[in-house]
Amino acid sequence: MTSVKTLFDLSGRSALITGGGGALGGAIGLGLSQAGAEVIIADINLQNASSVAAKIRAAGGTAHAFQGDLSKELQVEELFAKIDKFTSLNILVNAISAPQNRSSPDVMPLADWDKTITDDLTSFFLTSRAAAQRMIKAGKGGSIINFSSIAGATSLGRGSVAYGVAKAGIIQLTRDCSFEWARHGIRVNSILPCQFDNATWDEYKKDPARAKLVERAISGIPMRRFGNPEEMVGPVLFLASDAASMVTGIAMPVDGGNLAMNPGGSIDW
Repeated sequence: MTSVKTLFDLSGRSALITGGGGALGGAIGLGLSQAGAEVIIADINLQNASSVAAKIRAAGGTAHAFQGDLSKELQVEELFAKIDKFTSLNILVNAISAPQNRSSPDVMPLADWDKTITDDLTSFFLTSRAAAQRMIKAGKGGSIINFSSIAGATSLGRGSVAYGVAKAGIIQLTRDCSFEWARHGIRVNSILPCQFDNATWDEYKKDPARAKLVERAISGIPMRRFGNPEEMVGPVLFLASDAASMVTGIAMPVDGGNLAMNPGGSIDW
């Protein structure tokens, strides 16, 4: 029987984290590095990617940083060509979450719709396709983990229609890719986070005008708090590792119970 420590060991594997310069990507990068993986951080903001990579190296890990707009096909191919020069990719974590222009669907400009779908869904397809091509050629399988959202399973409102559709699309992209690539030993799974602490929510918490929004968001989480980025390391490590060798095609909520709760539910009765 394989030991538990061996199940979660990523030694000798390489992991690309897209959108890796953010709070979640940074925590995940450090966590996968501590499990033994060589980590590649890709972000549209090179300074953010470099900062995360520097923290990983300072902790004794191996990390690289690259800049790229991964909603652009050419830039995706350029990124993967650079990675091909020094490693063979085993793990892809798609953690891109681009800024969005919000409006009601009856007045949303097509340009805003197109941009959100391209940034938050097409980018996942492009990077997954590029990673799978290489994993299939190498013949050793691999793991792809796509970050969707509770917004992909239920509506958040607040003008986030395009974002919600993109995140729902990620769940279906995950299902289809998991089915297509299972015969190659490539596992594809998605994660549905609730609100996690990041720079945006930190600003909202300081703004009295946003107090009701923050209160409403927390009220939708039975655990009564936002997630901490470090709390995402365990779920991602599980899906990336041999511990999840028979797990593919799932949409895993990491949401403090949000999706389990009926909007009219209450512990008072």
